[in-house]
Amino acid sequence: MPYLTAAVVIIGLLCVFNLLLTLALIRRMRQTGAGTAPSAGPPMALSAGSPVGEFTAETVNGETISHDTVTGLVGFFSAGCEPCHKLLPRFAEHARTLGRENVLAVVAGDDPEAVTALEPVARVIVEDYDGPVAGAFQNTWTPALYLLGSDHRVVAAGGRLEDLSVASPA
Repeated sequence: MPYLTAAVVIIGLLCVFNLLLTLALIRRMRQTGAGTAPSAGPPMALSAGSPVGEFTAETVNGETISHDTVTGLVGFFSAGCEPCHKLLPRFAEHARTLGRENVLAVVAGDDPEAVTALEPVARVIVEDYDGPVAGAFQNTWTPALYLLGSDHRVVAAGGRLEDLSVASPA
């Protein structure tokens, strides 16, 4: 019986020692930043050079939009998305410089504030999360931004305006 007691005590001490080493390692990683991975951005299925799929949708103003009528800046936003709401003012400001006909904003879910903010500077489509425009862009993440060239191919894509070459495509 004394051997069993000694074994349990030794194992308990080893477990406490292991726990202390683990906590010290975690603390050290947090201090040096070694545990943080660089942000790779949102998962974008379409990258530069990719064609956009076929789609047809109607804007909140009743205008019909299709694959053939979209060039310029395209943004995907969703209701209840805090990063989307943080990006919205900068997106609208940049959209104002490009002109309404060169900007498409897709809002997923019920977000009347976003629609109101975007409507003066962009053609706005409200659709479900798996709507036809999101399907054409193979988009599953918000916010997601695409810059399309006149050939309807993606010039740049990302989750921030800085990820795009902000020059308007010709």
